[in-house]
Amino acid sequence: MIRLSLAAMASALVLAACASQPDPLARPDAPVVVPSQYELGMSTAEELQDAGNVPTAIQRLMQLAGDPELAPEEKAHVLYEMGVLSMSPTGYNLPGAVGYFDEVIATYPGTEWARRAEAKLPEARAQVGALNIVLESPDSTNTERFYALMNLGRHEDAIDLMTQYSIEPDNDVKLAMYQIGYLCDETGLTGQSYTVEDRDGTTRRLRFCDFGK
Repeated sequence: MIRLSLAAMASALVLAACASQPDPLARPDAPVVVPSQYELGMSTAEELQDAGNVPTAIQRLMQLAGDPELAPEEKAHVLYEMGVLSMSPTGYNLPGAVGYFDEVIATYPGTEWARRAEAKLPEARAQVGALNIVLESPDSTNTERFYALMNLGRHEDAIDLMTQYSIEPDNDVKLAMYQIGYLCDETGLTGQSYTVEDRDGTTRRLRFCDFGK
């Protein structure tokens, strides 16, 4: 009986030892990959753009461009994307686009982003020239001048014209003014209200943020 008990105990110890050994066929845990600030910033900007919030996407890229840890290729990419978004239909800053493309070409020559910027730059400059012609023409309406000023990044001048002549911009412009921070939906504001439909269908009644404060 004693021999049987000792044998049973030995078998149990062997089984326990085997059970504690790692399975050679089991897959090791996948390493945790932490995205870089560059990857996070570019992903956030892309999500904002997809959601129809280009002004905030540009602001996020501007923050990212100030990161001293960016590699030269990454910084060139960020500046290029800032230029692309600034000259997009809801970017409202064509001179800014020209400046970003110029910076990529001058500071990061030979990169893919410099080559892309060189291809985009003539179009951006042509659009700036066309908008300046609108501003200089005596035949332009106040509404045409308003849109020219908005697209030239002269937003405060555009707002002055808008309020002076009671211009009612299209929904995209009013939404951009809300996203940038010129229009607010806070209580206690005075002045004319503007109806704005957000990208998700939400309707807002907005007023200029600095009226009534």
